[in-house]
Amino acid sequence: MANVLTNRKTVSDAPRKFRNRYLENIRNHWMLYLMILPGIVFFIVFKYVPLAGSVIAFQKYQIMSGIFKSPWVGLDNFRYIFTYPDFYKVLRNTALIALYHLILGFPAPIILALLFNEVRKSFLKRTYQSLFYLPHFLSWVVVGGIVFELLATQGIVNIIRGWLGYDSVLFMQETRLFRGIVVVSGIWKDVGWGTIIYLAALAGVNPHLYEAAVVDGAGKWKQTVYITIPALLPTIVVLFLLNIGNFLELGFDQVYNLLTPMTYSVGDIIETYVYRSGVLQGQYSVSTAIGLFQSVIGFVLLWFFNRLARKTEQGLW
Repeated sequence: MANVLTNRKTVSDAPRKFRNRYLENIRNHWMLYLMILPGIVFFIVFKYVPLAGSVIAFQKYQIMSGIFKSPWVGLDNFRYIFTYPDFYKVLRNTALIALYHLILGFPAPIILALLFNEVRKSFLKRTYQSLFYLPHFLSWVVVGGIVFELLATQGIVNIIRGWLGYDSVLFMQETRLFRGIVVVSGIWKDVGWGTIIYLAALAGVNPHLYEAAVVDGAGKWKQTVYITIPALLPTIVVLFLLNIGNFLELGFDQVYNLLTPMTYSVGDIIETYVYRSGVLQGQYSVSTAIGLFQSVIGFVLLWFFNRLARKTEQGLW
């Protein structure tokens, strides 16, 4: 009987001991917790609190009535978007551009980080990094203007084509070229910024591994294949999973600033469609339903690829 009482007391004391240890950890490292506090508040206010607003996807939301008094319509909004003729065109455009971004854009910062890693002179390395980082800090309004100027009828690209004996092309009006322009401009803008995490991972590679590889007669290519890339693999997997979770979320700014009336058939994506239907036409419930649909697709893709990554002992969870 005494042993049973002792065991019960030990079990009941476990949460208290955990709480005391947790509070002691906060007291000892309060500065670190203070540093991450703004990030925690940001995610709570702008990520978790807005989740409650997803309920309007199942309502016929009216601004004057608010969330609590707007009539409930169930799945009617989802039926509307899935029976809307242009929705599948918009979904196809979004999926294709996202796939091109994934195939061409995801490896780009990895390749650039490997190239930076081979630059031995610190001054040149910092200079190259700064030049590649700079476009990230430009807004898409500025980048869109640069793209239009470069590809205009009298732009530098058409001038060079004229020197080579080719006719000028209205690049921003060509439907067959639009998706490529979107992908290439996105890579140019963000490829430098994307190398930061990979360079940080490369900084943690033990230099003795490279020295041993040189002694064994391995050249630069074999050092990259057998040392550098395996060292980057955990980082690559994590960033790939984070990207795949946002597969259908391309970003409104880029496409909106590059769209022209002639390229709507291939460039109209979910974000621009939501802008027109949700903001301009006031269909808030429909736009929320589309956003919820995007989140569900992103979650399914993240879960699926995370299960595949777990087979290589990687993954987010």
